[in-house]
Amino acid sequence: MDERLRTAGRAGNVSDVYTLIQRDGNALRCFDEVEFIETPLHVAAEEGCIGFAMEMMNLKPSFARKLNQQGLSPVHIAVKRGHKEMVLRFLEIDKDLAHVKGRKGKIPLHFLSKAGNPDGLVDRFLEVCPESIRNVTTTNRTALHIAAERNRLDVFQVLIQTLKKQNYCQEVVNRKDEDGNTALHIAAINNQPQMLKLLLECKADKHETNEAGLTALEAAHQQNNIESISILREVSNFRYKLKKQIDKYGSKVSSLIFDNIDNISGEDRSGLLVILGLLLTTTYQVTLSPPG
Repeated sequence: MDERLRTAGRAGNVSDVYTLIQRDGNALRCFDEVEFIETPLHVAAEEGCIGFAMEMMNLKPSFARKLNQQGLSPVHIAVKRGHKEMVLRFLEIDKDLAHVKGRKGKIPLHFLSKAGNPDGLVDRFLEVCPESIRNVTTTNRTALHIAAERNRLDVFQVLIQTLKKQNYCQEVVNRKDEDGNTALHIAAINNQPQMLKLLLECKADKHETNEAGLTALEAAHQQNNIESISILREVSNFRYKLKKQIDKYGSKVSSLIFDNIDNISGEDRSGLLVILGLLLTTTYQVTLSPPG
């Protein structure tokens, strides 16, 4: 890159860019000819020069999707540097920039899931582009996996709040990474009880096994994570007790109907059959989907 462009980007000096363009109308063309390169927009993103970045986006929209030699786009860099307003301005111009994949297939949300939620940036990011939560890295990890591994409860809570409003909630919650781990496995391994509770509220499947053949509960046992074991066991016990109670009352209603069928009026018999049907349906649903 011409050092004059680099200096202009660092200082946020738009006038200097136009001076260079007046001297050479192709001053910015060279960046299009190289696949991985640092552009003046990358420099502005690093320094937080919003005015310069917006002008550069106006002149060369393609720069926003360019990856530098480290595999980062200008949006990735702005996220890493914590330039909240710049990130939001990028997304205002083109919300699809939220899906630009950098090194290891990471989108900007994956960087935020690792770094935390400075100034509520994760909230704003997901307001603009909630669909970005479905993106996965080259190791098939979601933002949930990353936040759980990094113990970023602040990010995790916002991710779950967003997912609860989407019809693909369970798809994301139960997504497995390359090791077969769901976010529930990662939270159990890292002993994150609050994360486990949030995932279970979203119907996370605690019966899923990873490549080692372990459920989240078994993974927690391996790490001797007492809190996680307690939470995952509590869900199992509650399910078992509830099913047992339903079976008990279902048996009583069934016995009442068939042992006294000749002495029950048609109307009462119909009512009891409806109750029995509801109990059987509930038993089936509890078997498939444990509460919580």
